[in-house]
Amino acid sequence: MNDGLFGVLRGRVLRGLAWKGGSSLARQLLRIAVTVVLARLLSPHDYGVAGMVIVFAALVEIFGDLALGAALVQRPELSDDDRSTAFWLSVGAGLVFTLVGLAVAAPLAAFYGTPTVRPLFMVMSLSFLITAVGSTQAALLIRVMDFRSLELRLTCGAVAGAAVALVLAWQGAGPWALIGQQVTAATVATVLVWRFSSWRPRFVFSRASLRDLASFSGRVFGTRLLFYANRNADNMLVGRFVGAGALGAYTIAYNIMLLPSNQISAPVQEVLYPTFSRMQDDAPRVARAWLSVNRIVASISLPALAGMVIVAPEFVTVVLGPKWHPAVRVIQILAWVGMLQSLQGLNSSVLQARNRTRELLRYGVIVCTASLTAFVVGLHWGLIGVAVAYAVSSTLVEPYYSWLTARALGISVFAFPRALVGVAQAVVGMAAVMELTRLLLAGSGLGPTARLLALIVIGGIAYAPLALWRIPELRVFANRFRRSRTANIAVEPALQ
Repeated sequence: MNDGLFGVLRGRVLRGLAWKGGSSLARQLLRIAVTVVLARLLSPHDYGVAGMVIVFAALVEIFGDLALGAALVQRPELSDDDRSTAFWLSVGAGLVFTLVGLAVAAPLAAFYGTPTVRPLFMVMSLSFLITAVGSTQAALLIRVMDFRSLELRLTCGAVAGAAVALVLAWQGAGPWALIGQQVTAATVATVLVWRFSSWRPRFVFSRASLRDLASFSGRVFGTRLLFYANRNADNMLVGRFVGAGALGAYTIAYNIMLLPSNQISAPVQEVLYPTFSRMQDDAPRVARAWLSVNRIVASISLPALAGMVIVAPEFVTVVLGPKWHPAVRVIQILAWVGMLQSLQGLNSSVLQARNRTRELLRYGVIVCTASLTAFVVGLHWGLIGVAVAYAVSSTLVEPYYSWLTARALGISVFAFPRALVGVAQAVVGMAAVMELTRLLLAGSGLGPTARLLALIVIGGIAYAPLALWRIPELRVFANRFRRSRTANIAVEPALQ
């Protein structure tokens, strides 16, 4: 254990995880609160129309720096020419894609058959340039692991975006509330990253630097585009062929499915990528950390999503409202996809740090092809068909991602599932207790709110001892916490 997770997570890594964990939790609580309020103020149609535009929001991050930020973090040495070249190329790309976004707004509205999409997409297109202006500074802060500054800017952006969304929704702006939230958050985050970063670009553009950075970033950029298609093609197809109302229900379910991946796996990935890059030649050390951290991520994400499958009917009724009932079955199906994806978050960090971008790109082609095929087939059975098809394709393809990572680290592919056996046992035990509780409550006459609270509390009580028994990292944390408490109690009398 000391050679694994705790042999790696020292100093800046621990501080980075603390900042990422704390701020991600704060932003997630804020996001949940805002989502609940907006679900009451907006209709599924409003969500669907905004979803037709927000489906392109991930492109902002991809095109904002053309994956040059990943190259800036991965390279062992950087010159100022490298930094300035990356900045000006990113800004130029951001400007071009903003203009392209303005030009394609009308054809996009025609594709969806929804004229109101055009002005929404035109405003959303400004995010390409806004994000590009701060992308190099953000990458440099990641490189030096200054996660305090990075998290402060994201949290301030989230707060500002939430305020704008609530005001616009309250005033009856409909889908504009969600678009305003996105653009405001991006603007505030970019302004603050310039405030926190001391580096400023020079008027330099080096072809040598471009060639060196592009050799790495090109394949990463291609992979991100493929991942984007995999993550968003279903939303586009549902919006085009099933309708805005159905897309609204699918978007709510999809966002719930992504919570563990976005709020647990993604923050850990961002902190550990520069760490893995610094020790990219020490494969055994990276492998031990990869397995150990994935076990911790799984210990949080898997019970959360398994519990959501069980409480989905009560959750939708109590938290979102009866009008969102069509999302129940979709939430339950996509929760399985969320479980699979939450376990893959570190794979790209490992492959990039080990400079295995060719394998990463190959996986992107495979997963994108499989998902697109599944979505097209699933459309024949409507919203549920798309969700089931996504679950099937993910089950078939995601293990290949883990195999590629294990091979890059020189370990057996079976090391990954073996590392998760204890987590799976604890989650199955928790789910069994929750299902038994549901059966016992079936004829009790309790309302949905009481049932929801009872299931959550009993599930948590059942999971805690099972997790401590079967997950070694949690036992280490518990023992350290117990020793710390004992030491504090022993010190207090001496201070009195």
